[in-house]
Amino acid sequence: MQRSTTDVATAVTLPPQLYTSAEALAFEREAIYAKEWLCVGRVERIPNPGDWFTVTICDEPIVVVRDKQGEINAMSAVCQHRAMQVCDGEGNGTTFKCPYHHWNYALDGRLLGAPAMERTEGFDKSEWGLPRLAVELWQGFVFVNMDADAAPLAPTLTSYAPYLDNYHLDEAVCPGTFTLEDMPWNWKVMFENFNDGYHANRLHQYVQDFCPSSMSEFPVEWSDDANVIFREGGYTHMDGGFNATHHSIMPVFPDLTEEERTRSTFALIPPTLCLGTAPDQAFFFLVRPKGPETIDVEIGYIFHPSALDDPLFEHKLKLADVGVQVFVEQDQDATRKVQRGLRSRFAPRGRYSWQEESHVNFNRWLVKRYREQLNG
Repeated sequence: MQRSTTDVATAVTLPPQLYTSAEALAFEREAIYAKEWLCVGRVERIPNPGDWFTVTICDEPIVVVRDKQGEINAMSAVCQHRAMQVCDGEGNGTTFKCPYHHWNYALDGRLLGAPAMERTEGFDKSEWGLPRLAVELWQGFVFVNMDADAAPLAPTLTSYAPYLDNYHLDEAVCPGTFTLEDMPWNWKVMFENFNDGYHANRLHQYVQDFCPSSMSEFPVEWSDDANVIFREGGYTHMDGGFNATHHSIMPVFPDLTEEERTRSTFALIPPTLCLGTAPDQAFFFLVRPKGPETIDVEIGYIFHPSALDDPLFEHKLKLADVGVQVFVEQDQDATRKVQRGLRSRFAPRGRYSWQEESHVNFNRWLVKRYREQLNG
């Protein structure tokens, strides 16, 4: 895999088996998903005490909840009695009661009650709480880590943070999300496609001509300490937009500079968050593997709060949805066929264009973690 981490002019793509085999995903569960910060959603999903939601990432059911003190907790949603999932979906409550045998857990995961366990030798409720995960908020996103003692996330994202400063995403609004379920490709194919400037106005000809591949830039040298891979996509005019008009249709974030109004950014925070910006919005994909060749993708927009005051907001949101749908359908066709090709005996270790530098940086991020796992 060393050949995939050299300079973009000499590097080759990763081995195809990493995108298709169950063994590869099982290895990544330990090398990556058990150790890295996983984005589970926007903090707006749990505004009130008792609000909770669940996600499942690589067969790990996770519940995220705001407790009575307003703190955000994340735990495994697996009951510590017989492994039933204690909750699913979203809701509001004061405890989590497992439907199977009514073991009852506090909003911080402590076991409060376990019926008919008084004859069980040495049973101590304090030892049977839901396993807790580390939690960190960044730009209004909730991240969790299976390693409760994990190093903080934010210091590893400092190269990209200045590109978001004038968006104030922690104060912005996400009016909702939608989820594409059981998409038939590997999670890495999804990440590579999101940050692929090479296909931008080729596959997306006519709908993305204002942000051409030739105006891709990679402003930051790669660092092994980084947890973000990003690029800039320059515009042919100010206030471009990913819709039929090629212009922003929602209010432009008011603190953006002229330079920021003539570009998008596309960022990967592996292994779960793909985040992009345009002058009038941020947009994100939350990628959740279900198998080596199957993922769920939750997609959402983030707008300046003033957007919701516009009487035409819902109409404009539909226009934005139509624009995104065109991109999504084109990308779905491409990623589906890429995944098929990766199963072929003729699948290559291909070469990169300079417009694909982000892929080499993603390879570097991956290979570092593969090696750390292999070396113990």
